[in-house]
Amino acid sequence: MIRLFHVPLSPFCRKVRLSLGEKKLEVDLVEERYWEGDPDFLRRNPAGKVPVLKMDGRTMAESAAICEYIEEKHPEPALLPKDPGGRYEVRRLVSWFDDKFNAEVTSKLMYERVNKKIMGRGYPDSGNIKAGAKAIKFHLDYMGWLLEDRRWLAGDAMTLADFAAAAHLSALDYISDVDWNRNEAVKDWYAKIKSRPAFRSILADHVSGFPPPAHYSDLDF
Repeated sequence: MIRLFHVPLSPFCRKVRLSLGEKKLEVDLVEERYWEGDPDFLRRNPAGKVPVLKMDGRTMAESAAICEYIEEKHPEPALLPKDPGGRYEVRRLVSWFDDKFNAEVTSKLMYERVNKKIMGRGYPDSGNIKAGAKAIKFHLDYMGWLLEDRRWLAGDAMTLADFAAAAHLSALDYISDVDWNRNEAVKDWYAKIKSRPAFRSILADHVSGFPPPAHYSDLDF
């Protein structure tokens, strides 16, 4: 049995869920309130963060490393290109979304609107929300620029780069923080990836106290 300790709206957990789903690997999802510092969870990951994956007798942390482990153990369907240049571009974009996009957008919007309330850490900071709402426009434009010459973000095939981006954007879409009308190419890209079977469990997520918008699970927006 594969078990994933996760938080539903964490993009890092969603990226792992998408990888598992695309490989058609069944997983037992366990919600983890990692911010409470439970000793059992800290034994699984002393860094005190999700996701944590138990698979093949291993307990693994760090979403990028987890996704590459899954890829190496279950190489079909492939989510990394075979050529070094293609693999570089996928890894570059995964880092772009997990580092830059997360720091400039997700950590500002998701943390302020949702995580603070769930964790009991006070009221939203309007300055952070404004900064995140401004920054996401740049990132959507950048994605649109990539998609001018590519079918998917890293090239002609869907890869982990698409899952990294979709993991962040789907979490933000849950709280209505993505303007899908800003770029038609990005909207079309998301519609394609949103319709994949791997996305079904993510579109079924419901977080208590935060109902998703009507369009969230609508494959046609």
